[in-house]
Amino acid sequence: MSSNFKLDIPYIAGLFDAKGIVSKRNKVWKIEISMEDINVMELVHETLECGNLRLVVPTIGKKYWRWQCVGKDCLFVAKLLWPHVTVKLHRIEQIIDHYDPGLQDLNDNVVELNRFRK
Repeated sequence: MSSNFKLDIPYIAGLFDAKGIVSKRNKVWKIEISMEDINVMELVHETLECGNLRLVVPTIGKKYWRWQCVGKDCLFVAKLLWPHVTVKLHRIEQIIDHYDPGLQDLNDNVVELNRFRK
């Protein structure tokens, strides 16, 4: 599926809050969103223009689609989602803190991100 239609970032943030996962392994962060609807998942992938999308076929249960990004792509996605997420806000802020040390002030204290929120 290829279209010119793009999803709104707040919509993707809602999907992420409901169906997303943030994980960290060996100092590399990963963001995932999984669901059975291929059309929605393709639109997420096309809108964010990063990461990869693949079909997961578990031995038990229904097949589903997983979009994921790792490393520096996580920073890009985290900054897009940050103004709109609620449930997983802390995890998104951990990614931003890890990959963007430029958000630290001169006293080496992390700048309060909430003052930048919309």
